[in-house]
Amino acid sequence: MSLEIKDLTILLIEPSHTQSKILKQVLSDEGICKIDIVKSGHEAISYLDSCHPDLVISTMYFDDMTAIELLTSMRAKSNTMDINFMLVSSETSFNMINPIKQAGVLAVLPKPFDRRDFRTALIAAKDTLEVSNLELENFDLDTLKGLVVDDSSTARRHISKLLMACGVESLVEADNGKSAIEMLRNEPIDFIITDYNMPEMNGQELAEYLHGSEFSHLPVLMVTSESNDARLSAIRQAGVCALFDKTIDPASLKNTLTNALN
Repeated sequence: MSLEIKDLTILLIEPSHTQSKILKQVLSDEGICKIDIVKSGHEAISYLDSCHPDLVISTMYFDDMTAIELLTSMRAKSNTMDINFMLVSSETSFNMINPIKQAGVLAVLPKPFDRRDFRTALIAAKDTLEVSNLELENFDLDTLKGLVVDDSSTARRHISKLLMACGVESLVEADNGKSAIEMLRNEPIDFIITDYNMPEMNGQELAEYLHGSEFSHLPVLMVTSESNDARLSAIRQAGVCALFDKTIDPASLKNTLTNALN
């Protein structure tokens, strides 16, 4: 039986009674009734030590810490590192939002948020919990191998989790472009998903190298929080198949990767 949105279990972290009431109502409108609410980061950490919700929905600021500190703590523990996370915040500072995205989250939504975006994030959470295999014409999914390139081990783990939800189980990792090239020379790879900002060799430099090499046939998908139009244009011209924001969802990844491989 397929999982539905209403089956999700939610931990809501929101110190404001008014905001938690609004979010709880939105979740109830989606048929979700398994909702627990805490008001602080330490309460959330204590809760997560004994419970494993399908999705954590959090604001940015609590009395005792920020969502960045909470998420860093979650990603450092084996029992919480893979729990889905959604931020709902009026914060717009790049310095605050980017670390959240880098830690691997399903969505970063503003206050007030669009309900369609909220529902898309709930669907993404559901999709990470069940495997929906890629439908490939020219590849055997059982032998399909992907290379995930990112200098953040947390980000690599998040992308790998999304790929496994697409039925891709054979994955290798590299922490920058140079390491990725070495790996390509040593074992067969069918596609690459790379970050943009990395030391030694960034994602654009990797894509440009591959475009002019014996690996030019490999589909390259890039994940970035970059918003500068000139840089984004240069990335596209480097030969990547698709650009994704850091809050990539399983459905978008599955559709784009299927098209690139087919």
